[in-house]
Amino acid sequence: MGQQETAATSLADTVRTEIGAALAATDADLARRYPGDPGTRQPVHTVYVPGDVFTAGTLRSWGDQALAALDAHAPDAAALAAVLGIPDELAGPVHDRVRAKLVREPVEDLRVDFEDGYGHRPDAEEDEAAARAAALVAAADKEGTAAPYMGIRMKCMEAAVRDRGIRTLDIFLTGLLAAGGLPDGLVLTLPKVTYAEQVTAMVRLLEEFEKAAGLASGRLGFEIQIETTQSILGADGRATVARMIEAAEGRATALHYGTFDYSAACGVSAAHQSLDHPVADHAKAVMQAAAAGTGVRLSDGSTNVLPVGPTARVHDVWRLHHGLVRRSLARAYYQGWDMHPGHLPTRYAAVYAFYREGLEQASARLAAYVAKAGGDVMDEPATARALSGYLLRGLDCGAVDASEVARLTGLTRAGLDALAGRPAKTA
Repeated sequence: MGQQETAATSLADTVRTEIGAALAATDADLARRYPGDPGTRQPVHTVYVPGDVFTAGTLRSWGDQALAALDAHAPDAAALAAVLGIPDELAGPVHDRVRAKLVREPVEDLRVDFEDGYGHRPDAEEDEAAARAAALVAAADKEGTAAPYMGIRMKCMEAAVRDRGIRTLDIFLTGLLAAGGLPDGLVLTLPKVTYAEQVTAMVRLLEEFEKAAGLASGRLGFEIQIETTQSILGADGRATVARMIEAAEGRATALHYGTFDYSAACGVSAAHQSLDHPVADHAKAVMQAAAAGTGVRLSDGSTNVLPVGPTARVHDVWRLHHGLVRRSLARAYYQGWDMHPGHLPTRYAAVYAFYREGLEQASARLAAYVAKAGGDVMDEPATARALSGYLLRGLDCGAVDASEVARLTGLTRAGLDALAGRPAKTA
């Protein structure tokens, strides 16, 4: 009595040691390929503005136009809720937060476009536009007026436009460095990727720029746009998008679905090209499976139906856009494209309602998990990660406040990060 007995076993200790040694390379490969969430803020949308249209006033102009649309077509909480079907108890908080967001930070992520939205121009003209874009982004960063994320979409790696795309990227990055350095929120987008070899070429390009500019290796990452059928299914019948993530060698930051190019490549007629078409759902499901656990984020595409014209027309488009954003959020696509200032009210209304309507339930489940208090749902660590991630995304975009989350969960931001599996923040 009083002495703890040793449990009987049959295997020699060497068996565990040998199995550990045999799986060491697998362990390392898993850690390299699937590092988990990067722990940074993910914007709720990306706004694309052609390179010749982008100005120092673009961000504020989008916010002002969005506010004007809100005032004209849904001037109060009840009106917005009636149009979008927002529950009465959420109407006031959502409307107030949408207005505040459009005043404070109307655009979370802006891409100066030198691809489809810009088109083919004389080299001297694109050179000038790329240099001007760098100067404007650098100035906004210094003045504190930049969106949290800003960058460019270059032309793709296809032969016809490859040299032009490389030159534009070079001019833009060189201009940023000359103006004081690369902004923390810099984002680069590579469109129309068809082969993993094009991703490899982008990696080589960024490596060479880093060497030439004296930057740390790996400083430059990029998004991959999935807008060709070959990026989902290769000529050999194999899924391709996972190979592209691997080819990026840790530099891929996100996969963005390109609604219209991909739909057209599948033969979908223009009237039926939409985020909720079956070909879109298939492509995005493949993207989701390929990116899971890799730290590569996902973004849905856009609608090209614009909320302009009389109020009845605007309301119809708002309902369409709101429904598409809600659908994406439910499918774990927490980011999408917005093509017009009039899309901003419904983007933020959908996002804010999504996070506020689940705030109390998610908080209660997370608090019960931490306290091991049980309840009517038996949650596991994976669910705790998902609940924490949900609350963190709501905090990042302004849908909920830190004080609300702390009151409901008893957790600090650091506690949520830990449960979500995000890296601890360093001072």
